[in-house]
Amino acid sequence: MAKTVLVVDDDPTQRRLIQAVLERDGYAVVHASGGGEAIDRMTRGGGADVVLLDMVMPEMSGMECLAELRSAGVTTPVIVLTANAGVEAVVKAMQAGAQDFFVKPVSPERLLIGVSNALQLTQLSAEVGRLTKKAQGRASFDDIVGDSAPMRLVKALGARAAKSSIPVLITGESGVGKEVIARALHGASDRAGKPFVAVNCGALPANLAESILFGHEKGAFTGAVEKTLGKFREADGGTLFLDEIGELPLDLQVKLLRALQEGEIDPVGGKRPVKIDVRIVSATNRDPDQQVKDGAFREDLFYRLNVFPIEAPSLRDRREDIPALVEHFIARFNAEEGKRVAGCAPETLAMLQGFDWPGNVRQLENAVFRAIVLADAPFLQPHDFPAISGVAAPMPQVQVQVQAQSQAQAPAPAPAYGDLPPLPDQPIRILDDRGHLRTLDDIERDLIQHAIEVYSGHMSEIARRLGIGRSTLYRKVREQGLEGQLKEAG
Repeated sequence: MAKTVLVVDDDPTQRRLIQAVLERDGYAVVHASGGGEAIDRMTRGGGADVVLLDMVMPEMSGMECLAELRSAGVTTPVIVLTANAGVEAVVKAMQAGAQDFFVKPVSPERLLIGVSNALQLTQLSAEVGRLTKKAQGRASFDDIVGDSAPMRLVKALGARAAKSSIPVLITGESGVGKEVIARALHGASDRAGKPFVAVNCGALPANLAESILFGHEKGAFTGAVEKTLGKFREADGGTLFLDEIGELPLDLQVKLLRALQEGEIDPVGGKRPVKIDVRIVSATNRDPDQQVKDGAFREDLFYRLNVFPIEAPSLRDRREDIPALVEHFIARFNAEEGKRVAGCAPETLAMLQGFDWPGNVRQLENAVFRAIVLADAPFLQPHDFPAISGVAAPMPQVQVQVQAQSQAQAPAPAPAYGDLPPLPDQPIRILDDRGHLRTLDDIERDLIQHAIEVYSGHMSEIARRLGIGRSTLYRKVREQGLEGQLKEAG
């Protein structure tokens, strides 16, 4: 989604010149001919990501407009345009809340760098705020990205559940963001600022699960060289999030049920129960009703946890949230990786919205992360998502030139076995259709098959090119079922 720049200047020629530079770099540009019009747009609707504000305008000066914007609570970065390069004018603008200033006439390079820096500063500030709220346990439902109908329902249910200590069970596919919802529940409750402790029940070692959850006394078992509080007591006064609750062993389910019913736990090796004050939020990507029928989950514990169920929707059921999620991840990874990606090209965004995302938000997050790291253009292109688009990134121009020069300088070697066939249109694929790594056997089979085609089945040459012995090559051909391919090549 292209970032929007509001150009505030009473000179239409200046506005058109700035618009041409910005639109050439992929920004959306809107205009205001005066300070009053700019204030209306920023406070009553429309908005913008960056404001370019001329200092000298009739009726309302740029300084007065800037003061009005800041007093109205508008935090959008403002860059002032001035024909006066005096220190005093610049200092006044900065004190009034401007992020940067341009002396007119401004060069295209300076303009683009200034806008990019202002956007990056906004992203960094937002990321710092997000991390601070998360660390303090004060993230709320307003921090959850998405305004689709399914997400509005989740937020409404969560906001109601947060007002009490009622146990909440969050269901949904893997990767939909169940822990994000749990953190928002905690941050929106009166336990905000208290401990939020997350436990993945599927990752608990069987022999240490009880100790990890309920704690143990020193000397309770071999290796217990010191007292451990356990997750319940770490979360005392706050929220304990039990992720993948369906993976909890049956014997621990009994103890968890008692902890919920009595509000106390029995540490391993302890002489008496310990009172606790913990709000339980649990989550699962399985069908808990079916687990109860199969005897894998205690029915009484299920009813105790499932007092207030919330179903997190899959990403394919909330496709309209994808643009906002992509923008959020771009801002986050820009801040983390020191990149300056401005957004997604329209065709890329359409492609991402059309994909089914079996791994949900987590898969989208990882795809954007990879694209950000590899991207060279200001806007993400389809080839930055090769596992989804099937389009390989174009070879860098410098590399093409180097290859051309080396080919021109080096004598062309005569092929040993006639003209070699052309390379395949698509390289040997490393990733499968879902973006996961293919197995070594599959990649090896494709490589040997291609070598047989290129070198016309001459096993000595194939073995030499692959760097293996002939006997090893014959064995691999048999194992991969390529004897027929070898006969055809021969």
